This record gives sequence, structure tokens and C-alpha cells, in this order.
Amino acid sequence: MSAYQQMIFVNLPVNDLDASKKFFTELGFSINPQFSDENAASVVISDTIVAMLLTKPFYATFTEKEIADATKTSEVLICLSAESREKVDELVEKAVAAGGTASDKVQDMDFMYGRAFDDIDGHTWEVMWMDPSAVEG
Repeated sequence: MSAYQQMIFVNLPVNDLDASKKFFTELGFSINPQFSDENAASVVISDTIVAMLLTKPFYATFTEKEIADATKTSEVLICLSAESREKVDELVEKAVAAGGTASDKVQDMDFMYGRAFDDIDGHTWEVMWMDPSAVEG
């Protein structure tokens, strides 16, 4: 019997579902067709992390709140871990090449390194590497 692994599903409103799918596949992530249709795309980031890209009308069916314009208002900061400094840079560079915007801020400490980018809808994604020996104590 395997241990239960908790997952996270980040639901994000998007302006153009096809453009957003293209953006995330250009970062190296895959789309799970089982949970995707004309209103939503299931972006598999890892075995336990999934970004659900939802058209704004479909997203609106899950909330009575106004949908934030992520290009003008910060609604969430999503942070992904990376296995090395190089992988941090690689993902940010892929995001920029796919139409995203890199932040000028770089967090560079001896034991930690991070950068951020906004996807094509303005959602901010941070990418962070931490030296495993610093975590161990």
C-alpha cells in the first residue's frame, strides 16, 4: 500500500486558453487531455502539482468574486522549486522565450537562488533553488 501524496491544483483564469496551453508546453510541461476541454487545460508540472488554466467565463462559475486582472493586480505568487541554479535560469529563460516577462529581481544568497517571471496572463511564478545542506541543518 503506497502512502498518500497530497497534491495542489492551482486554478488560474486565462484570456486565451490555446495561447496559455502553448506557453506552458513551451516551458516543458505537458497537458493532461483527460482533464482538459474547451474551457480548461490541465497543465502537469509534477506528479503532485497541476495548474488548471480556466477560461474566464468558466473560472467565474467557481466564484462570486471579481476576477483579478493579473497584469495589474497581484492575486497570488506561485513558487516552484528547482533542482539547481541553472534550472532556475533555464525555466525563466524558457518563459521569456515563450512570451512571458522576467522580473529584474534576483534573489542570490549563498544557499538560495531565485528568479521570477509573469506568464502571458500576468500571473507571477517564482522559481527557487535552495542548497539541500542548508535545509538539513
